[in-house]
Amino acid sequence: MQSKVAHAAERAAFGLVVDKILKDASVEGREENIDHLITMAGKLLKDTSPGATRGLRKGIYPGSKWESFLFDVIDHTDHNVLKTTILNGGYEAAFRGLRNTTANAEKYQCNVPWIILFDPTSACNKHCVGCWAADYGNRLNLTYDEMDSLVSQAEELGTHLFMLTGGEPLVRKADVLRLAEKHNESLFNIFTNASLVDEEFCAKVAELGNIVFSVSLESYESSINDGRRGDGSFEEVMHAFDLMREHGLLFGTSTAYTRENTEKVSSDEFFDLLIGKGCRWAWFFHYMPVGEGANADLMPTVEQRRYMFRRIRELRAPEGGKPIFAMDFQNDGEFVGGCIAGGRVYCHVNARGDVEPCVFIHYSNANFKKSGNWLECLRQPIFQAYRKHWLFNKNLLMPCPMLENPQELPKMVEESAARPSEYVAPESAKDLCARVTPYAEAWAKVADELWLEMYPTGQKTYADKMSQTDVDEKAKIIAEEDKKAEAIVA
Repeated sequence: MQSKVAHAAERAAFGLVVDKILKDASVEGREENIDHLITMAGKLLKDTSPGATRGLRKGIYPGSKWESFLFDVIDHTDHNVLKTTILNGGYEAAFRGLRNTTANAEKYQCNVPWIILFDPTSACNKHCVGCWAADYGNRLNLTYDEMDSLVSQAEELGTHLFMLTGGEPLVRKADVLRLAEKHNESLFNIFTNASLVDEEFCAKVAELGNIVFSVSLESYESSINDGRRGDGSFEEVMHAFDLMREHGLLFGTSTAYTRENTEKVSSDEFFDLLIGKGCRWAWFFHYMPVGEGANADLMPTVEQRRYMFRRIRELRAPEGGKPIFAMDFQNDGEFVGGCIAGGRVYCHVNARGDVEPCVFIHYSNANFKKSGNWLECLRQPIFQAYRKHWLFNKNLLMPCPMLENPQELPKMVEESAARPSEYVAPESAKDLCARVTPYAEAWAKVADELWLEMYPTGQKTYADKMSQTDVDEKAKIIAEEDKKAEAIVA
């Protein structure tokens, strides 16, 4: 683990470099400085994404779509917001944070996530169809002190990226701002319906610099969006986008794709709307039939999922597509080594304090409100079961132990004696997985076809050794690198 003195020196050095790069990228002839940006990004992502430099050089070159995208981000984002996002999200979370979480995973022999999702509250001013949070009621909250303790303990272990879900996180707007202000070396991504975004709030976010937004949006047509989220929701989002862009904030969208909306939320019209409003990314989440009123018939068909697999990759390809970074939580499993839940990369804390493997997997042995000890929560039996049984499928288009491998979750829940943590309609893992088994069997055939198209041997190959190295070995490599770096600082 790096010492505090070495960390302060390293962060300061990265900050100076970021300042210079952003300045050089804002002047005439900036195309010539693009290589410095890529080199910096490669250093920041060397552990989270060892192949990042190769990918960036492939996509960012003079006149390319992604070069224009990059310069547009620089030109229209508040300097403090952009610099702080790079430092906290790039340096603290993706580079130094991942190195520290890896070292601690080896030290404590448990998964230590570099992303934590938590729900400040179960309260929400909407009741969107199909949202897992809609079931939770409005009386559950993590107090400010509990959120502060969670973030503080997580930072000590190396986590510096926090995603706030709910409920509607901005129901607790004052506490969210207070938390971000105190923890000014972490990045907070707020998943929000945007109805509570206003001028004063945006000004404060620009001042802090360490908050970004993923806004819920279901269609480019107001009637469809409002049909799921309530009358006036579409215009609330459009207004919030305008305010956030005027203040130079960073934001994108979060969309659940279902059997009913897949084609609309992946259409040119949808992406053109987002780009025109200043969105930088678009998260896509496969609808999961979890919780009260769960409906397997709302899941996209396997052909719709095949279409989304191709469509999202087409959108972000170096040539063609659209200048917005689109990600599919389910179909992009190959880029993160399969399932990321159970603390391997991330986990979820609900507003009752239950520490869950995933926002869609509501089983737990630990409650942060009761224990107050984050490391103890990470060492709970169901997280250890995830650590033991991962990888759930060598075909990384089938990453999940529930949706694509429904035989796996019941085994882990039984083995760990985890209890259901669903607020309203708790159910056994067997019943949950029985609901998705027909889909899993149908998708397996399509997934195998797509996987073999990309990897004829059936095995994903990596151009670097780090991607194939286990956690304990990575920790040793990182420790040796840090030891050499500290010797230079000393």
